[in-house]
Amino acid sequence: MSETVMIETLDGNEEFKLYVARPADEPKAAIVVIQEIFGVNAGIRRKCDKWAEAGYLAVSPDLFFRLEPGVELDPDVEPEFQRALELMGKFDPDQGVKDIEAAIKYARSQGAEKVGAVGYCLGGKLAYMVATRTDSDATVGYYGVQIDQMLGEKHAIANPLMLHVPTEDHFVDKEAQKAMHEGLDDHPKVTLHDYEGLDHGFATEFGDRRDEEGAQLADSRTEAFFKEHLG
Repeated sequence: MSETVMIETLDGNEEFKLYVARPADEPKAAIVVIQEIFGVNAGIRRKCDKWAEAGYLAVSPDLFFRLEPGVELDPDVEPEFQRALELMGKFDPDQGVKDIEAAIKYARSQGAEKVGAVGYCLGGKLAYMVATRTDSDATVGYYGVQIDQMLGEKHAIANPLMLHVPTEDHFVDKEAQKAMHEGLDDHPKVTLHDYEGLDHGFATEFGDRRDEEGAQLADSRTEAFFKEHLG
């Protein structure tokens, strides 16, 4: 069962939409699904629905609500892709993490003892920030951008973090990937997986960017990771 609810920001001054997918039975845990730059679109909702089918409460916050509430864009349509880049340029990631924290708080209020998070693209960057700044019990980032610029926060990672890194990511160059490995490979809470020859967006649910084999491998690792750390 899925629905869209309104939740409050952490400071209680604003409200924003949260897509909620509930499992048929009592959830074994909860997962916050963090959007790409394309909003809580059909692909992100499908990610939530799949987690619900696997027995988790899954929620996805509308992180662009201050810019364009309810925006849904298609990365395979060039004008929409350009619009998404514009929105990302205006987006405040520090505020976004607080909104994700509000979603984590909501998930805990629904009876989930453990709450994790998984993010893609911009959401992959935010997943790293969630791991350093919130009480997420386990966090996964797919092709996160600019993580190499935030390695100074790695000491704050207290719970398990997994990062999926495609080696041919045209938004994350080889130098940035090298910095991520050098900064995080020896961190006891962090696991990095490289995907040779794959590009940004390879695990999208729909569209031209998906690589079926790579997506299935990464998703199977994510499923095992959450099963281990969330239940």
